[in-house]
Amino acid sequence: MNHALILPVLLPMFVGSLLLFVPRLSLTLQRGLGLASTLLQLLISVGLLLLADQGALHSYALGNWQAPFGIVLLLDRLSALLLLVTALLALFALIYAVRGDDARGKNFHSLFQFQLMGINGAFLTGDLFNLFVFFEILLIASYALLLHGGGAERVRAGIHYVVLNLLGSALFLLAVGVMYGITGTLNMADMAARVAVASPDDAALLGAAGLLLLVVFGLKAAFLPMYFWLPRAYAAASAPVAALFAIMTKVGLYSIMRVYILIYGEQAGSIANLAADWLWPLALLTILCGVIGALAAVTLQGLLAYLVVASVGSLLAGIALGTPAALSAALFYLIHSTWITGAMFLIADLISRQRGDKAGQLVQGPLLLQPLLLGALFFIGAIALAGLPPFSGFFGKLLLLRALEPGPEALLLWPALLLGGLLTLVALSRAGSTLIWRTGRDVLGSAERDGVRTLAAAGLLSTALILVLFAAPVLAYVQATAAQLLDLAPYMQLVSPGEAP
Repeated sequence: MNHALILPVLLPMFVGSLLLFVPRLSLTLQRGLGLASTLLQLLISVGLLLLADQGALHSYALGNWQAPFGIVLLLDRLSALLLLVTALLALFALIYAVRGDDARGKNFHSLFQFQLMGINGAFLTGDLFNLFVFFEILLIASYALLLHGGGAERVRAGIHYVVLNLLGSALFLLAVGVMYGITGTLNMADMAARVAVASPDDAALLGAAGLLLLVVFGLKAAFLPMYFWLPRAYAAASAPVAALFAIMTKVGLYSIMRVYILIYGEQAGSIANLAADWLWPLALLTILCGVIGALAAVTLQGLLAYLVVASVGSLLAGIALGTPAALSAALFYLIHSTWITGAMFLIADLISRQRGDKAGQLVQGPLLLQPLLLGALFFIGAIALAGLPPFSGFFGKLLLLRALEPGPEALLLWPALLLGGLLTLVALSRAGSTLIWRTGRDVLGSAERDGVRTLAAAGLLSTALILVLFAAPVLAYVQATAAQLLDLAPYMQLVSPGEAP
């Protein structure tokens, strides 16, 4: 049994508990422990990625109770990839936070670790109920992180966020209860085997539960019509929290891939491909709503939040197509969009700190203290987000477009992606010219400049180029991930009597 599989859950849990329940720890020591834990999680995720890349599935039975009777963690290429994406994003966000954002309220570092625990657990669990448990852990931590630092706008956004996600949690429990009542199991691989042989009456109930889960995951992923909580929440959060939240929508998208390929996939009889007819139109409409929202945004942070929504639509389109080429393109774009969006939230905060009370408002303000440096960072990020060469966003969208066969899907997705990219560029160009060029003549006396914050933002932004330089191995990995995800036989063997994983 490979005990490394549980480390991404145990490490942030123990460090978060230590930071929470030892009140006399100085802020310096809290920062050191938080950074050490996050760096160690990055190293562990690299090791797990190398392990998963060998091609075999790896399971970890807690308490040595074997599936389907016990709680199981599952490592495959998909979960390993998302662990790495999360750990790298979290490290840069935390480096940014330790320059002062963490001191604006209590327990920032413990909450940050609990957030990572929930995210990592959601990516690793092979049990549907424990997916709910880890959802709740990450959501409870995110509630507090969203409110960290106080302020009326954060409280308003937080109330909206909490109420909607509590509703989603109730629906999640209801759906899981129906599925457990019919199948008698919560292990996802075992549930998939039982759904495949369900009677027509049971299949109807399982289909209803599956659609209810789609509503829940749609709320987490923030696609139309359940994305309305996201722009206000992400725009109101502090910069490092908003950067970390860039992975939050991917938890919902990951759940859609896991549940609707494994449980409601090709083998599910009369309810096979349950979500396919819903995901495709929702993906296109989500792209459209995201870019329109970005054009109408009045703050830079709000603009970026709507671009998160647009990226969710692009990813959902790849998932809806369901082919190996489309899934691998979506995974490449997922890596890009998570890291670059996180970097742009940090860059937006760097700009806001030099504009006084104008902050991120898209109105004329004072001359920036570092117009060339911040302008260059914003320019690179804008090109990457819009999907222009030579950065990773271009390759992600190109892969997605190349995954389409000639037909109705191509006629719809090509205009949606290309027009979305154009409108994204227009929105970012307007914002950049307002914030960096159309300024007053004087620098604000209270303008802030911080080299460590700038390095953290630039380091995360550099992944737009790194993904291009290492495109070949990254593409090979995501293509192998898509192929593994669509090959259900090894997942079924995890719960088949007499067969070793």
